[in-house]
Amino acid sequence: MSHGNNARLQAIATVAQQAPTNTPINTKTQHPETLFNAHVFHQKEMEKFLPKEIYRSLKRTIERGEKLDASTADAVAAAMKGWALAHGATHYTHVFYPLTGLSAEKHDSFLSPDYEGGAITEFSGAQLIQGEPDGSSFPTGGIRQTFEARGYTAWDVTSPAYILETPNGSTLCIPTAFVSWTGEALDGKTPLLRSMQALNQQAQRILRLFGDETPKMVVSTAGAEQEYFLLDSHFYHQRPDLFTAGRTIFGAKPPKGQEMEDHYFGAISERVMHYMLEAEQELLKLGVPVKTRHNEVAPGQYEIAPVYENANVAADHQQIIMTTLKRVALRHGLACLTHEKPFAGVNGSGKHVNFSLGNAQVGNLLEPGDNPHKNVRFLVFCSAVIRAVSRHSRLLRAVVASAGNDHRLGANEAPPAIISIFLGDQLTDIFEQIKSGKATSSKHGGTLALGADTLPPLPKHSGDRNRTSPFAFTGNKFEFRAVGSNQSIAMPLTVLNTILAESLDEIATRLEEAQGNLEENITKIIREIYTEHAKIVFNGDGYSDAWHQEAVEKRGLPNLKTSADALPAFMDDSTVSLFEKYSVLSKRELESRTSVFIEQYNRTILVEARLMLEMGRTQILPAAYRYQGQLAHTCNQLQTLNKPAPTLFLDEIIEHTDKFYAGLEHLNKQLQHHHEDPQQEARFLCDTVIPQMAVIRQHADALEDLIADDLWPLPTYQEMLFLK
Repeated sequence: MSHGNNARLQAIATVAQQAPTNTPINTKTQHPETLFNAHVFHQKEMEKFLPKEIYRSLKRTIERGEKLDASTADAVAAAMKGWALAHGATHYTHVFYPLTGLSAEKHDSFLSPDYEGGAITEFSGAQLIQGEPDGSSFPTGGIRQTFEARGYTAWDVTSPAYILETPNGSTLCIPTAFVSWTGEALDGKTPLLRSMQALNQQAQRILRLFGDETPKMVVSTAGAEQEYFLLDSHFYHQRPDLFTAGRTIFGAKPPKGQEMEDHYFGAISERVMHYMLEAEQELLKLGVPVKTRHNEVAPGQYEIAPVYENANVAADHQQIIMTTLKRVALRHGLACLTHEKPFAGVNGSGKHVNFSLGNAQVGNLLEPGDNPHKNVRFLVFCSAVIRAVSRHSRLLRAVVASAGNDHRLGANEAPPAIISIFLGDQLTDIFEQIKSGKATSSKHGGTLALGADTLPPLPKHSGDRNRTSPFAFTGNKFEFRAVGSNQSIAMPLTVLNTILAESLDEIATRLEEAQGNLEENITKIIREIYTEHAKIVFNGDGYSDAWHQEAVEKRGLPNLKTSADALPAFMDDSTVSLFEKYSVLSKRELESRTSVFIEQYNRTILVEARLMLEMGRTQILPAAYRYQGQLAHTCNQLQTLNKPAPTLFLDEIIEHTDKFYAGLEHLNKQLQHHHEDPQQEARFLCDTVIPQMAVIRQHADALEDLIADDLWPLPTYQEMLFLK
């Protein structure tokens, strides 16, 4: 008799017989140095193709933030078209980043008929600067109604155009902002660029006080470490929950998970290594400065990390990284999962965003130097970060809120939902000295002796790292560790830029108005900031119950455990006034984002709940009833022979099956409820539906451990995580 598990068994056999990809990559002819930026219309390429004055004008816009001279557009378009055609491009597209968190694009051909029987290639300045995709079908949170379709894309000259290759052709991709007919932001890039402008203005005021005037923009910089899972595509396509929702709705914990800690930094398998090398090649061609690759903690989990760069470009590159990882995986018969928690019981995935600011002239403004207690400029910028995070911790929690990230935040694998800052021993000691009077020394790490003469002594850092902190200082930057692996980093960066701009603004205003010695005034301000906001600094174990109690009860820090708790913080009075003051987002634009994010949360939970009903009714219940029938038949036969029958085992299966069925029916009734208000709906889904789904899963996973393997219809964790 044929059962639903045949496809699963066939998938296992196919994966077990998988031959390694035997198309080697020649690193001699395809060296990273020659690959990097090979398909990017970067500044050196612009200089080759553009008239000198036009190139200089564009360079001033890119480096100094000067207003874009629209009169140069035709010349730039002609040069860009010539460059793209030389690289085999046949089409162009304005790439933009709507509030879905994904990338969007509409492709147009360079080719136009000449109405004499032939065709010509065309690409004008007007086509470069502005596109007009349909704006009605993207989430807008009420800014645009369905019948109001007009939306505009606007060329972002600060993020270079690039060529996207496919086996059947190439496309010129032009990064753009996406706005409505009314000029309101419908994307992630527009507010990010606005926030970078605000940050530059306030950082420049601080630098002028130190005599460090710079004509170049002070930009925030970012590098996001991307974690992801890989599994064979045969298993992926046998799991409706994975290819529909990105995570497993059901799945029992395997006998071996990550307990042995043997996957972290382990040797990378040949198949995965070949995939990584090809993905890196693609990314290098597109100018993404990928640096690091390794096995992550969970089996089947990996990480890729770029060097940090201009935050706007880094946000674009992050979208390219996620797209490339998934696209290249298909070529290798793999599926790449960027969901924060695709598998229960093993570590989920984050996207640690390394954040700093500066430029080539003034350097990294969060670089403490050898003696940070003497580096007054660094201490000013660092104290500004402390104040910013402390004042807007609710907003920082909200900006990483999603249904997927709720599975990860607060677990013993990721930072808690309570936002705090890790400064480390050296910086904490310096700020404590300032709080008590004046900083006179900096702790130094010294040398680490390893006890074997053949091993060299190692310079020891002045403090340890803390993986449990959501916002940690890591030597010369802060690492925002709470961002989810499936999220765009544009909005988190927008928030970081804006809250830091506000903090720098207040410090600059006070210093500009103060009389007397600059250093004494700075020390006074830093002392006041640290005294008021030291509650946000925590260097201990963020996983511990003691910290959760201390943070909430003694320090008064918010603990917004779920997205339903956190997302309303976008409409806090302090958040609205912050974004409006620095012209980053209007109240209406904030309302739209809050509405979109809550709606995305609600829809995600509803999709997962409906998947649970479908898979439970059509796959798990039939397998459970079929096995019950077989066991009952066996018991009857044994009893007629006066032999012991496994009735207790049968009773256990019946009990879990009955409770599983009852749970599904109860969930189905819950899904008939509907709240007109999206926040009430989110609250209902969070407090009622999600707990019910957890109960149902408990019985399903118990059944997976009881039902005969040849009847179980779904690929198991053991198969998906370990067979490649």
